[in-house]
Amino acid sequence: MRMVDLIEKKRDGFELTTEEIQFMIKGFTDGSIPDYQMSAMAMAIFFKGMTEKERADLTMAMVESGDQIDLSAIEGIKVDKHSTGGVGDTTTLVLGPLVAAVGVPVAKMSGRGLGHTGGTIDKLESVKGFHVEIDNEEFIKLVNKNKIAVIGQTGNLTPADKKLYALRDVTATVDSIPLIASSIMSKKIAAGADAIVLDVKTGAGAFMKTLEDSEALARAMVSIGNNVGRKTMAVISDMSQPLGYAIGNALEVEEAIETLKGQGPEDLTELCLTLGSHMVYLANKASSLEEARSMLREVMKNGEALKKFKEFLESQGGDGSVVDDPAKLPKAKYQFELEAKEDGFVKEIVADEIGTAAMLLGAGRATKESQIDLAVGLVLRKKIGDAVKKGESLVTIHSNFEDITEVKNMLYENIVISPEKTEKPTLIYKEITK
Repeated sequence: MRMVDLIEKKRDGFELTTEEIQFMIKGFTDGSIPDYQMSAMAMAIFFKGMTEKERADLTMAMVESGDQIDLSAIEGIKVDKHSTGGVGDTTTLVLGPLVAAVGVPVAKMSGRGLGHTGGTIDKLESVKGFHVEIDNEEFIKLVNKNKIAVIGQTGNLTPADKKLYALRDVTATVDSIPLIASSIMSKKIAAGADAIVLDVKTGAGAFMKTLEDSEALARAMVSIGNNVGRKTMAVISDMSQPLGYAIGNALEVEEAIETLKGQGPEDLTELCLTLGSHMVYLANKASSLEEARSMLREVMKNGEALKKFKEFLESQGGDGSVVDDPAKLPKAKYQFELEAKEDGFVKEIVADEIGTAAMLLGAGRATKESQIDLAVGLVLRKKIGDAVKKGESLVTIHSNFEDITEVKNMLYENIVISPEKTEKPTLIYKEITK
């Protein structure tokens, strides 16, 4: 078998066989297929696409290129949730303890964030003492005991995907649905989950800006998951404005605590209940989505979800008292209010630009080497559709430096006030199960 023949075959729009895809990924991983040939293949896939079978084969070839986590020692159906990212996306912090509180095992492997704010691990490390440096044996023991644990990503998970992603980044082939879908799904499948719930974002703050592209990606990922024997579904949710109010690490932990109490922002609560219901249903803990939702509402109401969050933090070395007293979380030196310059209604809050403003404060990483400031960030006081009076606060800025002129200018440019009332955006567009 020769790589040049496979490039030609895909260039001309033909389907690659399972063996051909395995040969290609194995050769690329071990270095026997050079970058220039894989670049040509990535471009051929970019233009010609892939069939459902090819996507599933590509995903599994990347899964098999490295370590696979064996979660079979964990009792019950393990359900993982993946979000395609966004601004103020606090869902994992809420969902983990929420679904664990109704008995669904959450064995979460998370990374650190490169972007507007930290990843799930960075956010959790806002809690003094919390750490993810636990071995697999301890990880499995904690999930069996508490129904929830979070571990850092292992170094050798899907090495083919890491290598291919770096190549796509410099060959203008990132925006290819088959390549995006197989990249995301290979990591989820290698992490050992039995079922996967996907939160695919759409809008200004999302990777996929249009509903059409978001739906195509969601369908591709659901099809891959179901084709390789993992029960998979997707929810397409809005990211035209940040989710919830808080953008920043410790600030999002505080918002997660409020949400687990049943007192969180309406949009964050609703999205967590929707995603959580699917997780509980896929884990066979409820006979319908309605039953799953009422179980989740009940553990929010009776305090079990919050208790579970505290138990989870303490089991991994964290100071659980922050759950009762969020004032113990890292606090920024300064708080400034961004005052509205006119009366009207909030027409637009450009999510990705607001995220960049949070990053300028130090809430996220511009590069892998950047240090995150866990205390800083933004708390929105208004969302799209809300009425606003001149002089009222639009955003509270939590900063550790006094000169925030650049941040303020950026926020003013990207929060648009209009004299006419604007409808609130749709939160959940579609739920895709096959």
